[in-house]
Amino acid sequence: MALTGELFIGRERRETPRKFPAFDPASGRSLEPAFSAAGSAEVEAACALAHAAFDAYRELPPQRRALFLEAIAKHILAQGEPLLQRAHSETALPLPRLEGERARTANQLRLFAAELRSGEWLGLRVDPAMPQRQPAPRADLRQRKIALGPVAVFGASNFPLAFSVAGGDSAAALAAGCPIVVKGHPAHPGTSEWVAQAITAAAAETGMPEGVFSLLNGPGTELGATLTADPRIRAVAFTGSRAAGLALMGVAARRPEPIPVFAEMSSVNPVILMPGVLGSSAERLAREFAASLTQSVGQMCTNPGIILALHSPGLQTFLDAARTALANITPGVMLTAGIHRNYTQGVEHMLAHGAELIARGEAGDAENCGRAALFSVPAATFLEDRELSEETFGPASLVVRCATVAEIRRIIERLEGQLTLALHMDEADQPLAHGLLPALERKAGRIIVNGWPTGVEVCHAMVHGGPFPATSDGRSTSVGTLAIERFLRPVCYQDFPEALLPLELRAAELLRWPHRLDGERRLAKPG
Repeated sequence: MALTGELFIGRERRETPRKFPAFDPASGRSLEPAFSAAGSAEVEAACALAHAAFDAYRELPPQRRALFLEAIAKHILAQGEPLLQRAHSETALPLPRLEGERARTANQLRLFAAELRSGEWLGLRVDPAMPQRQPAPRADLRQRKIALGPVAVFGASNFPLAFSVAGGDSAAALAAGCPIVVKGHPAHPGTSEWVAQAITAAAAETGMPEGVFSLLNGPGTELGATLTADPRIRAVAFTGSRAAGLALMGVAARRPEPIPVFAEMSSVNPVILMPGVLGSSAERLAREFAASLTQSVGQMCTNPGIILALHSPGLQTFLDAARTALANITPGVMLTAGIHRNYTQGVEHMLAHGAELIARGEAGDAENCGRAALFSVPAATFLEDRELSEETFGPASLVVRCATVAEIRRIIERLEGQLTLALHMDEADQPLAHGLLPALERKAGRIIVNGWPTGVEVCHAMVHGGPFPATSDGRSTSVGTLAIERFLRPVCYQDFPEALLPLELRAAELLRWPHRLDGERRLAKPG
């Protein structure tokens, strides 16, 4: 199927006079075709359709929405090699990485389909009437969770499939019963169009309302602000820079009726190397660190950007081995020329703030190669200069040399909110780790032992979120089935006649779903 560069507004394919190109970051050349840029008229049309579809879509039986999600996965996989080749051309990500990302995209859609069938997300609670209770009777009270409304989903630059048009945010919102209006990332509009074709085909196949999905493309920030400000949008899901996330939060807060923005923005994912394991396994840790740091050219939201360790012979061994490991890793092309430019400026910023350059990777022959950089500073310098703790998006990391455990504690207390914090330790280090754990829990959404932060499993227990500024709302996650909770709210029905109750709260249907009856947890009855 050929790319057209058109927008998707419900079932309509629309062209606009204003165009923008896609680029191959490895060569800098533009790619065909030119893509239509959405304006206020397209935002209006997409949001109107999403609003019109909302009530019908949210009340579809969960099985219908589950079939829709599974159909999206099927159509994405059916697109085969052309989808992967286009994503490779627009991002320079290797084909094996993209193949894995496509599988993750399909799997998370299927995971949410299974979650819909489980019924846990409904949050059903029933407290039957107690008319004889003294001193006052109790009304019949029944609770379920319903969808918030149309959601604006912003595609991410670094995951053109798994965090983009049909990515985790889209899967969670659609599962919750929310139509989505996707603002595609301008760095990979062709990939976005391929996936949009899969979603629209799945919607037609499963009989979804027309406005359940729209795709709006365009460069710059105006389109995203206009979409966020539209009164029919009831929530925003965003993955990107802190500056862009804060801007969207500002737009949402200034609306006459503010809405939640679930933004994943900034994290340096500190890794603490404990004294015992550093003394025995420094070279192994250095090799693993270099592999994690340079994975996807460091363009991961879980990139290990800070290492904390006690100054010791083991730390020096780690630094020496990391220098060797980084020199032997071939650099990759970064996602866009703009990301490469910002990364280069970030490296220069570290040098300007007194960080000592420990190692550089190869420079690379292609355009926009991300050359790895490893820096080091003493803890006192790090504590005095907050700018040293800022994220550098790319394969750069800073080793903070601590003189005492007290300095490690002080740094942890000074850290901003993080997606992850990792501890490398052996059995002798456990008492020290136990003492640090309460502070780590306050600072991060995921705490890792003897592992590296890169790599996020899509499953029920995963938390991919954290205190600000890792995310705008640390109570939520953007990965795993708990992500559906972002797009739901509870509603209580008091003294409703059976015929007016939502189907799943009626006596016969209630038994089919897990629920709490007068506080007691009841499982769904088979069949």
